[in-house]
Amino acid sequence: MKHYEISLNTKKMLAASLKKFMAKKPFSKITVSELIADCDINRNTFYYHFEDIYALLRWMLETEAIEVVKQFDLITDYEEAINFVMDYVEANDHILNCAYDSIGREEMKRFFYPEFTGIISSLIQSAEENFHLKLEDDYRQFVTEFYTEAIAGILINWLKDGSSRNREATVRFISETMRKSLNGILAPEPG
Repeated sequence: MKHYEISLNTKKMLAASLKKFMAKKPFSKITVSELIADCDINRNTFYYHFEDIYALLRWMLETEAIEVVKQFDLITDYEEAINFVMDYVEANDHILNCAYDSIGREEMKRFFYPEFTGIISSLIQSAEENFHLKLEDDYRQFVTEFYTEAIAGILINWLKDGSSRNREATVRFISETMRKSLNGILAPEPG
């Protein structure tokens, strides 16, 4: 087995252990000692792969959801991508709520922010190419931050009170808002 495969398997094993402990207790109470004992690895192996438990959580979330979303063609498949993320949130409700309860809303947003920024930036770039237009750099940055904040906030709200929301309507609202507002931003001005 190659080094990369061994490393990936170790990371997956640690992520599975983290999930197991998150089902039992608050994220802030989980220790590296518990994880390494559960996985039967040494402390150095953990720190070779991750700076701390937060880095393991970030890797787990990125690997399981955000990296998959990046595989979608967001111009044509953004509804599928939104549904995938909502499926992930629903399937991992206890883990995400455990993280949220331990680290809070702002820290949770910080976890998702870099990845969402990259996804939204790609979406805007693709839309620019479709319209054969180019936004000013500072305006593109503003629009990217605007959508990132909005979507991260919506998904965190969904995490905290999704059962009280209509999922289909939420997906439709996000999709329509993205499509209509991007079209409005990028459509050539008349005349």
